Amino acid sequence: MIRGIRGATTVDENNEKLILEETEILLKEMIKENNLKAEQVASVLFSVTEDLTACFPAKAMRAVEGWKYVPVMCTREIPVPESLSLCVRVMMHVNTNTSQQEIKHVYLRNAVALRPDLAEIGKE
Repeated sequence: MIRGIRGATTVDENNEKLILEETEILLKEMIKENNLKAEQVASVLFSVTEDLTACFPAKAMRAVEGWKYVPVMCTREIPVPESLSLCVRVMMHVNTNTSQQEIKHVYLRNAVALRPDLAEIGKE
């Protein structure tokens, strides 16, 4: 079965180095918390708020050993007034037998505000 695993983080400014560093931290945490292997992942969708234009956050996937062949894509979030800024979101589509209730979604930094009910990892 394919399940979605969500993750999000924020950066302090529109800077390529910061975007890639924080995205890599997020990806590695999502992988660790859900005990994932690249072969399980059908695709990964990255989205950014409109204030992040310095780079494609999907480039951070290249820093994760063994994940070279996972299909990735980037898109822009809808610019909803008063929404969280400087935010990178990730949706992994994973082949797994894990139940929806057992999936560990990861929200870091200011992104914890997006889903405080699911952000147990970001609260630690």
